[in-house]
Amino acid sequence: MLLNVVYLVVVILALPWVAWRRLTGGRPVAAPWQRFMGYADVPPPEPGLRRIWLHGVSVGEVQLLASLAAELERQAAATAQRIEVVVSSSTTTGLEVAGRRFGADRVFPCPLDFTWAVNRVMDDVRPELIVLGELELWPNLLAAAARRRIPVVVANARMSVRSFRGYRRVPGLVAAMLRRIAVVSSRSQADAERFLTLGAADVRTTGSMKFDGVRGDRDAPEVERLRRLAGIAADDVVFLAGSTQDPEERLAAEAYLALRGAHPALRLVLVPRHVERAGEIGRILDGLGVAWQARSRLEHEGFDPAARVLLVDSTGELSWWWGTATIAFVGGSLDGSRGGQNMLEPAAYAAAISFGPHTRNFHDEVALFRAAEAAVVVTDGPALTAFVDRCLTDPAWARGLGERAAALVADHRGATAATARLVLKGLPVADRGIDPAY
Repeated sequence: MLLNVVYLVVVILALPWVAWRRLTGGRPVAAPWQRFMGYADVPPPEPGLRRIWLHGVSVGEVQLLASLAAELERQAAATAQRIEVVVSSSTTTGLEVAGRRFGADRVFPCPLDFTWAVNRVMDDVRPELIVLGELELWPNLLAAAARRRIPVVVANARMSVRSFRGYRRVPGLVAAMLRRIAVVSSRSQADAERFLTLGAADVRTTGSMKFDGVRGDRDAPEVERLRRLAGIAADDVVFLAGSTQDPEERLAAEAYLALRGAHPALRLVLVPRHVERAGEIGRILDGLGVAWQARSRLEHEGFDPAARVLLVDSTGELSWWWGTATIAFVGGSLDGSRGGQNMLEPAAYAAAISFGPHTRNFHDEVALFRAAEAAVVVTDGPALTAFVDRCLTDPAWARGLGERAAALVADHRGATAATARLVLKGLPVADRGIDPAY
């Protein structure tokens, strides 16, 4: 009850911020009333199907869980188990992508951690097992699962040094939550040790599922469709800046402007992390005097040959746009407050990759890339321009960079299959509870 009161105070204090976001056209809070009350508009489980609830905070986690869901279904079919998955997310973009990947009738907003909201969702969804993507620890959710004897698995679990330090300030609460998790499937040994130190009872290091969740086929129909839609010619050299945040779009545009005279085949594609910033980015491009086109207008207007810059103002397509890129910059990495975005997607396509120095969200992956000389760290705008310039003037160097990146991704695949085996083993066995060998 005390926890509900604390949450309620936080919600009341946050209401002006929620209203401000909505009124100013910023990224809205996902389904606030539905999450506060605990409504999950999904059909009841079909007879004979064992329901698994997958939860991913936002787009990256949802896409990761989509790969896990496919592997769960494959392994379940191979062992004559009948399962179905439902998916929750906590953000508007996460819910959008989940709806496209899983179908709207299998997707719902994750409840806020109020007792009534969690219990209502549990009653409606009726899962036999819950999978939390990466790290989502909520006391009431875990307590409700424990009361119902529903096992909870954390998949692709990660715990940064920063999060570890924060959790150590409330060791009793964190240990109590971790004891309610059946198994933590960690992406690295360093992550596993942090979970164990904080009190997790069962931690398995299965590797990073992110290596499995990326594509890499430049000839895939989805990549070809986007290439034709944008009018990307065979001799064009695409510099793609993806998952960007302020001021990274400006820096990428300035690099393009500095180099386009000497390299007329150069094209720039900008894919911001938050699509609602498209208007702001468009004004930046206008201020720089850049001829650009919005992705949302391509279907109706066709591509404009004079516009060598494309602004992708849509969600859920970045993994395919990376397949058009020769040169890549992965955003959220030049500002120390953000921690970087997923560089494995352009790596799988063998693009020449760069990112900024602030990549704590991908600490272990970045260490692998740097050890293999498969990516370049750029510290500012001039360094980004220099990187793109070298890729253009020394294509053999850029090709080697990309080939090493693709080989690194290929060498680290397999974690999704191992995680799926753990999840399926965690399904309760009839009325005897969780598998004793789990």
